[in-house]
Amino acid sequence: MKIAYLSTFYPFRGGIAQFNANLYKELQKEHDVTPFTFKRQYPGFLFPGKTQYVTVKDRAIPVNSVSVLDTANFFGYQKSARQIAKSKPDVLIMKYWMTYFAPSLGAVAKYLRTRNCKVVTILDNVIPHEQHFYDKFLTKSFLKQNSGFVVMSESVRDDLLTLQPNARFILQPHPLYNHFGEKANKQIAEGLLELDPEKKTLLFFGLIRDYKGLDLLIEAMSLLDDSYQLVIAGESYGDFGKYRQAIDNSPAHSRIKVLNRYIADNEVQLLFAAADLLVTPYRSATQSGVIPVAYHFDVPVLATDVGGLKESIERAGTGFVCLPTAESLSESVQEFFRSDREVFIANIQKEKEALSWTTFAHALTEFIGTL
Repeated sequence: MKIAYLSTFYPFRGGIAQFNANLYKELQKEHDVTPFTFKRQYPGFLFPGKTQYVTVKDRAIPVNSVSVLDTANFFGYQKSARQIAKSKPDVLIMKYWMTYFAPSLGAVAKYLRTRNCKVVTILDNVIPHEQHFYDKFLTKSFLKQNSGFVVMSESVRDDLLTLQPNARFILQPHPLYNHFGEKANKQIAEGLLELDPEKKTLLFFGLIRDYKGLDLLIEAMSLLDDSYQLVIAGESYGDFGKYRQAIDNSPAHSRIKVLNRYIADNEVQLLFAAADLLVTPYRSATQSGVIPVAYHFDVPVLATDVGGLKESIERAGTGFVCLPTAESLSESVQEFFRSDREVFIANIQKEKEALSWTTFAHALTEFIGTL
């Protein structure tokens, strides 16, 4: 099969680029795949981080992609689509995670479908966490240009069917990331991170945004005794001041370590080696790209009962699920540490077998064959 894969690839960085690189490598084993990426992914005002690009500290998978699409140049959409069409693909695969991409990706999809090319999009989100009045209109317009979809949680499936009831799709869970290397030695990691080896270590990892409920976890720390410590590791997309104030005012402030910056790939293994439990205290969610990272390092998860997080944790028995409140988080943390951690780790090992990139790629290509 000839596949054109349009999304964010190297030299862009981040979880979505990592996802695309892993899936591209797997598809390439059996198919002719041409990766296409953005000339400009976001205008500067839409990107609150320091850089969109790979640095020397990242363990990025180099992909020799073709830069074709400037998402901010409406007049260049057709030219980009024509360039992709020259490869004469049987199918165009894309990834969709925010409304901003609806006009550009929708224009490319529409053009390719007029050239007898199937279009399949992997949906991270359909309805965004931080909503605007135009989201549903633009997303519905984009969805109409597709032949089919891959969703990775029941929550995204339900959102898809709300906007497009007749959509053709498959539900295939998010595969595990495996490019971060092996877990580091716990004692060495604790030393490098200047953590107390006698305390139980909770980890909040990833981009810091309001919907991710970091404030709830900070409040929960004030309800936990001195035997617990928290590491907050991730770049804040927005003002971190309110979180800093909450930490400074917390009786647990001396037990909260903050790394408020982009976490390079070579630091990830240290953080998860030191962590006893990953906590995702989200107020809203679809699925989480952080949870597969935790599974890669055999770290159990405490997630709030929002979106598709519950199904990925409870079904596999890889952690606990609680309400999105500080009280419920603190109670569940204590319940986890009263439990046998090895049981969760054994279940994570089983989950790894099912959540491979090979399994995901085969399900995707079989689905394409039915369209």
